[in-house]
Amino acid sequence: MRQVIEGVDFAVDEHIWGHRLYDEQLPHLAVLEFLVVLGSNADKPLREVAGQKIRYRPQRQIRLRGLLFNNPYVEAVRERSISDEDKWALWVERFAVDADQLGDGDMSYLRTVFNSFDDFAKAIELLRSSSFEAKSNKRWSSKFVFPFGPDAMYEDLRVDADGGASNDRRFFARSGELLYLMLCRAKRGPELGDQLVKRLFDASAPMNRLVKALQGKPQHAGDYRDVGYLPHANHPRFDRLCDDWLAILSRDMPVYDALEHLITSAGLNLLLYFLECGKDQVGDAEPVEIICEIVSRERTKVRALSGDSYQYNQALSLRAVRSSVESIRLSDEWLAATQSQDPNGECAALLRLWFQWPSADGGNDGDSVNSTGDQLIRTLVDKAESRHEQHFGKIHAAWSRAIGLSSRRLSRRTRYAPNDRLLKTLVVAIVDERMQFDEFLSEARKRYGLVIGDAEGIRLVTEKLVDQEALSENRSNLEARLVGLGLVRRLSDSCSFVENPFVDDGAA
Repeated sequence: MRQVIEGVDFAVDEHIWGHRLYDEQLPHLAVLEFLVVLGSNADKPLREVAGQKIRYRPQRQIRLRGLLFNNPYVEAVRERSISDEDKWALWVERFAVDADQLGDGDMSYLRTVFNSFDDFAKAIELLRSSSFEAKSNKRWSSKFVFPFGPDAMYEDLRVDADGGASNDRRFFARSGELLYLMLCRAKRGPELGDQLVKRLFDASAPMNRLVKALQGKPQHAGDYRDVGYLPHANHPRFDRLCDDWLAILSRDMPVYDALEHLITSAGLNLLLYFLECGKDQVGDAEPVEIICEIVSRERTKVRALSGDSYQYNQALSLRAVRSSVESIRLSDEWLAATQSQDPNGECAALLRLWFQWPSADGGNDGDSVNSTGDQLIRTLVDKAESRHEQHFGKIHAAWSRAIGLSSRRLSRRTRYAPNDRLLKTLVVAIVDERMQFDEFLSEARKRYGLVIGDAEGIRLVTEKLVDQEALSENRSNLEARLVGLGLVRRLSDSCSFVENPFVDDGAA
């Protein structure tokens, strides 16, 4: 029996990838939502008990986000040539005008926390400058402070005109909940959970204490809620993601610097999960292939192949949706339904069991009551493809751009062209000890499907899609890039080593 997915008219995407991945929830927002779930389960992090749903009660921290993102008066008041007492009085008066009375009506506690109004204003300035998307035009209740500690993590909110607040599923669309489930189902999930709680949930950390000073007592949602639905009990990508995060956390760097690499790693592995599930659904057993052009001053022959690779993967999820619906024709149950005394009714019932469509009473699809099985499948395919293109179908483009995997630089077509940030994350995650450059390329191909040099692209050469020289040049371009980043040391023309600057000196 397939699980019934609440809140959807029909479930196609959800049974391929889960409920739900979402294009507008970029990787940094997925990780923030993940941390909210983790914070609510910090006593048993990344541990899933068979037969029990994972639940969480998110923080809302309305006072904190109001002070940081709905408080345009603090700078103006700070510049006034008036006494400190008058500055506090003037700011309280102006802030109260826009206060939502959701726990932010009385801010008098701030007077006991900060020695002066100037100290208060500097704290606001510091936390604003380090927040995510500080200059975006998102509403104040959908902006997020950097996760300095347990008091700095909260859910996305929608505050209505009547002063009510509810969780919003636009930027916290459940992708972080699925990320939590993925890591729960990884073999080393509990080990990672303990590490994350130890490193990221230190209430005594200086920046967290500053956040707590502004927020005061935590504000929580009223009720606990269930996490989303993940259709896979296990998956190699879950283990790869977990191992990458453990590797990143083991590096000799502050945890706040490591967080950037965790976000990029999460985005890359979630993207690969999305593509791998699509390939599985269409029956393609070959591993995901991402042909990367290493951008150089001169146009290379790899560019066209990289663009073709991007377009192939972009179309993969739509093929998976069609395949998922049409696969019902191959089932023994469908054959029995078509040969029953009421084929139309039995086919509709089977589709309802698999995809929650059509509704028993016909609903908005009144014609479905008298439709044949083939007509119902065609209708559902059209509906599923149309809905898929709204959000799920945009995931590949949105996420690959967000993590620095794709680019249109120097080209009219989007293609895979990794930027420096992604390359640094790959080195941090892959390289434990000094590693030969060719071995690094091979590992990147095995872990993430990245095709850069001639050894990794042997299929392309064999099928005469590109000559070996072009891929060798692409490989050399990457080596030069990594040398410039201080991540590769050349010992000779034929011997280069990739070095992770964040491993212990004794290991490198």
